[in-house]
Amino acid sequence: MNNYGEWYFLMNKLTIGIIFGGVSSEHDISCISAKSIIQNIDLTKYNIVLIGITKAGRWYIFNDNVELLPEDRWLQSKSLVPAFISPDSTVGGLVTAKGDIVKLDAVFPVLHGKNGEDGTIQGLLQLAQIPFVGCDATSSGVCMDKTVTNAVADAFGIPQAKWFAINKYNYSRNGSELLDKAIEYLGFPIFVKPANAGSSVGISKAGNKEELISAMDIAFKEDKKAVLEEFIDGYEVECAVMGNNEPITGEIGQILASAEFYDFDAKYNNPSQTVIPAQLSDEKREEVKNQAIKAYSAMGCEGMSRVDFFVTKDDERVLLNEINTIPGQTAISMYPKLFEAVGVSYKELIDKLIQLALERGGRI
Repeated sequence: MNNYGEWYFLMNKLTIGIIFGGVSSEHDISCISAKSIIQNIDLTKYNIVLIGITKAGRWYIFNDNVELLPEDRWLQSKSLVPAFISPDSTVGGLVTAKGDIVKLDAVFPVLHGKNGEDGTIQGLLQLAQIPFVGCDATSSGVCMDKTVTNAVADAFGIPQAKWFAINKYNYSRNGSELLDKAIEYLGFPIFVKPANAGSSVGISKAGNKEELISAMDIAFKEDKKAVLEEFIDGYEVECAVMGNNEPITGEIGQILASAEFYDFDAKYNNPSQTVIPAQLSDEKREEVKNQAIKAYSAMGCEGMSRVDFFVTKDDERVLLNEINTIPGQTAISMYPKLFEAVGVSYKELIDKLIQLALERGGRI
């Protein structure tokens, strides 16, 4: 890696900022994802600047061994330089604590969950007029908030599970009445999710009203809105999508959850089995791909997203589950694996994502 303390780069390369960490329950996963990207990016084409955000919201340039990223060991590095991306479009990059400027040709925000996947960092980069990988602020916000995602899906006629939304304020005033309405509409069991949280954080399954009350408390610890959904007896499948105006898909993957449902623990601590391609007919996998493109376009996605579905066991209906605009990039993550399955290597995938960012930003 370059010696960033001297603030120079090879002139024939583009300079890419990679942002990791963040103020989110997914901070640790973000650091692992960033490590994978850094280890696979084409260093013959790109200079990279590593920008870490602590759990407290402090920004630093990090110029040390990427093996330090997991478990926040990077915070002990003597290389750390306080710096932040300026919203001033004339700066076009980072400003350090000493007032030095580091120009960036594009940014790859590897920030899962809140304050990264919800449109906040994207809004900053749009103000700064720096091209970035992934969806813009609007579509990021739409996909992060499950109530908005569900409403848009309904408006575009995209099939999904029945759902019911409750915010914390209304729940504090009429909680029992609202739950009774949800029970009448959805029936048991009911899945309860925070409206804004990623990596399956805060999700619970309730089989009666007492469990539902407990599930609501768990969801409200993560967000001020909760989404209640009917139980779907189906297979969980995922589709990787990439592109701006003409998106393409990777292969369809299937999750064989190690727990009763695909929660945070089943995703990272006790990893579930993944099957690529999914155990579906060619025709059904093609239907999932078509629905993924439809959902991706309906939400205004660009760059990349992973679109997740249920395929019901009884009649194989394809139902939208959620859209992840900054999908995981760890060694066990589906997004890169789904493109590898159609012949796109991880290094090539990263390059394509950066090129899509530059294209949208008018740089190529």
